[in-house]
Amino acid sequence: MPGKWSAPPAYSGRGRPRKHGQKMRLNGPSTWLQADNVIEIDEHSQLGQVRVSQWLDLHFYRATEHRVNLILVERMKPMSNGQPFPPLWLAWVGERTLPLETVWFKYLRRFGVDHWYRFVKQRLHWTLPNLRTPEQSERWSDLMPLMSWQLWLARDLVVENILPWQSATINLTPGRVAQSMLSILVDIGTPAQLPKHRGKSPGWAKGKVRTKAPCYPTVKKRVSRRKKSSRLAV
Repeated sequence: MPGKWSAPPAYSGRGRPRKHGQKMRLNGPSTWLQADNVIEIDEHSQLGQVRVSQWLDLHFYRATEHRVNLILVERMKPMSNGQPFPPLWLAWVGERTLPLETVWFKYLRRFGVDHWYRFVKQRLHWTLPNLRTPEQSERWSDLMPLMSWQLWLARDLVVENILPWQSATINLTPGRVAQSMLSILVDIGTPAQLPKHRGKSPGWAKGKVRTKAPCYPTVKKRVSRRKKSSRLAV
């Protein structure tokens, strides 16, 4: 995580107003600002004694208008070899900030969230369609949580469809439920219209105005160059 800058001081009236305040390097404790909030949790059920510090209204160097709240989570109990646990740095971006007692603990749930993103990409084909407009992309993305909840609610209703190389299981995963949804879809039907009969298309109607599809700039990732080694070749 790169360094953060605090809010600039008040304008002195001369020259261009400053955009950045004091720089805070995460790997340099001597540059740390005074934390706005600090709490200590004596005995956590999983982590033991924990100290959580928070810095408000920081920003990145190239995004001065976007405020970031920085959170530091420290485990006070050392590891088995006597060394301290590495610190955990979290960044919170949003209009509303959750209480410090609960916001840091939400990060522990990222393991399940990361697996959900993998599931919707691979099994629900989140990134497969090449949609034309941002509105279509947002609508398609909004369907991902709805489909996930449908699979969760249908896990006790489907009849498992076991593939030849799979073994039977009691607790069906979302992927197993998705491959067994055919029986439910046959019973409840589909809101889609029936397919039209095959034939010659009537073509474009006369007098109908053609509008060109809007074009959007292509987002390209910057290719990182390999750093040159300082060692001289022998």
